[in-house]
Amino acid sequence: MEEGRSQTQLTAVDGPDEAATDDGDRPAWDSKIQYVLAQVGFSVGLGNVWRFPYLCHQNGGGAFMLLYVFLLVVVGVPLFFMELAAGQSIRQGSIGVWKHISPKLGGIGYSSCMVCFYVALYYNVIIAWSLFYMGNSFQYPLPWEKCPTNVTSNDTVKECAGSSPTSYFWFRKALNITNSIEESGEFNPIMTGCLLAAWAIVALAMIKGIKSSAKVMYFSSIFPYVVLFIFLIRGLLLDGALEGITYMFYPKLEIWGNVQVWRQAATQVFFALGLGYGSVIAYSSYNPVHNNCHRDALMVSCINFMTSVLASLVVFIVLGFRAKNIALRCVAENLSVLNLLASSGSNQHWWPWFNMTDVSTVTLAEYREWYHLYSSMVGPKITDCSLEQEMNKGVEGTGLAFIAFTEVMAFFPASPFWSALFFLMLLNLGLSTMFGTMQGILTPLMDNFSLLGHHRTLLTVSSCALGFIIGLLFTQRSGNYFVTMFDDYSATLPLVIVVIFETISVAWVYGTDRFLDDIEIMLKWRPPVVYKYLWKYVCLLAMVSLLAASLLRMVFKGPTYTAWNQSTASEMTLEYPGWALAMIIMLIVFASLPVPVSYIYSLVKNRWVRSTPSQVEVGQEMRRELYTKCSSTEQPDSHFHPVHFREDEVHPTPAFLSVGNEHYRLLSQEEDEEEEEEEQDTGV
Repeated sequence: MEEGRSQTQLTAVDGPDEAATDDGDRPAWDSKIQYVLAQVGFSVGLGNVWRFPYLCHQNGGGAFMLLYVFLLVVVGVPLFFMELAAGQSIRQGSIGVWKHISPKLGGIGYSSCMVCFYVALYYNVIIAWSLFYMGNSFQYPLPWEKCPTNVTSNDTVKECAGSSPTSYFWFRKALNITNSIEESGEFNPIMTGCLLAAWAIVALAMIKGIKSSAKVMYFSSIFPYVVLFIFLIRGLLLDGALEGITYMFYPKLEIWGNVQVWRQAATQVFFALGLGYGSVIAYSSYNPVHNNCHRDALMVSCINFMTSVLASLVVFIVLGFRAKNIALRCVAENLSVLNLLASSGSNQHWWPWFNMTDVSTVTLAEYREWYHLYSSMVGPKITDCSLEQEMNKGVEGTGLAFIAFTEVMAFFPASPFWSALFFLMLLNLGLSTMFGTMQGILTPLMDNFSLLGHHRTLLTVSSCALGFIIGLLFTQRSGNYFVTMFDDYSATLPLVIVVIFETISVAWVYGTDRFLDDIEIMLKWRPPVVYKYLWKYVCLLAMVSLLAASLLRMVFKGPTYTAWNQSTASEMTLEYPGWALAMIIMLIVFASLPVPVSYIYSLVKNRWVRSTPSQVEVGQEMRRELYTKCSSTEQPDSHFHPVHFREDEVHPTPAFLSVGNEHYRLLSQEEDEEEEEEEQDTGV
């Protein structure tokens, strides 16, 4: 590993107060708040709204939060700080940063770009879905409030009656989904148009780099917080809000003994901060060299976590309200059955003691108390109505945003307003993350290839056009299954591999002490020594364990996906067919391949250079002839040999060379000509 070490420091300093940079024309943030909003906007995404609350819901509520905070502190913050410091000091994108540390590890940056491209492809599809729902929100009543009727029979559509109005609208009206991934179906024209609009928004916002995207960030990063607080205040007034919050914070400490819970918490920390994408490095590379990136790492990590908690509060309040409504509807249905039995003249000793004719006066607690006393006598037509049972039906991802939330907002007064507000929030959350993801692709390419750097606009538009063309895969009727495939498998393993090699590069190739020295030059103070041991051992061990756990889970459980069956109007779990498994493997291999390929290429290139005399070595041989003794007239020492350097090392400038007590200096051109004349005169 020592051979791969860069022989230069990450920062070149001219003086105690100034860092020398050779990239004066590099774009820069207009203000610190602009940079912070960009980093927060990228790291705070849709996962904070629909993934983190689900993990809390499924894994012990408050206990999962404590575990998440622990992993955030010992793994997330150190790795986030490492990426911020590397980008800020070297002032390059992900490709240039890792090439600078060691040419053999340049493939890390290319892998990051590949993963960013994968994520951008399917992430913009989610933005397209948000555009579609936001467009459908401007009508009253909302189109997903009631089931449609069959025109010919004048009956409720069977698929909707067997599920729910929101599920029917999502699977049939929005996606028009097939029964499995093997049934591709034709393109969905409406979704294709929405995807084109989504890519157009991204292209226009990024057409001038951070100068244009940063201005959009002022709205796209702040607006979601405004909406979340509005929903929080509105939600606290709903019946069932207290039950939802109680369910969220009630700790189940036994989950700490479950390895899969640790894996899920570590994965969420990993993705919440955007580690490995290269976007964090790209954004920080536009910072002044002496910016306090350590404070930024702590601040952005805290904001990210608090956003997840805020979003979880909103989600659990809404789910509590939804569960309370479902449970009360259950009570009403059961009481109507009991009223029918009572009207038939049946007289049983287990009749409820409360008033069955006025359902509004019956509380859920009263009904459940009666049911638990006489459940063995009432027969199968009377069922339990449990709020906890409804809360246990966890929903995540698209199911939370496009089914559960839409169902709840239909109950709100002025429901179109709340629906439009919610999907506008999703749109902005997605766009701010999308800007960072695209920056993780464009910045390294422009830094590493000068031709692309000179045509920034053309590169941005071409990348968005390519993304739209490939993204048509997701707008066919089976497109949702491909979105699930990319979300589950295209990014997770490659990103973990990328971060493992990033940590090895800094901690073991470049050296943590040297890295801390460089950070000390930037910050004017030295970070705590605990980072040295976290980078070298804790973070690396955690990432390797996460990789192993993810691989084992994939091998033993097998890749599966959730499909919608139109005939039964329900979801079912299916295994991927053979060609889809091959596609998953190709996605993982293509994203991970640049790392070993770059390493092998660098080794082969170095061996070829050693076997072929370079111009540098020839020049050194010529300069050797110009050396002469200054202190005696003896012939030069036969033991003196020129020093050869590899191409990836920094060559020292010609200076005084000391060999024993005899000193040699490099002759100027005039002195060399005078000596040649003397040699001709004396016949030497």
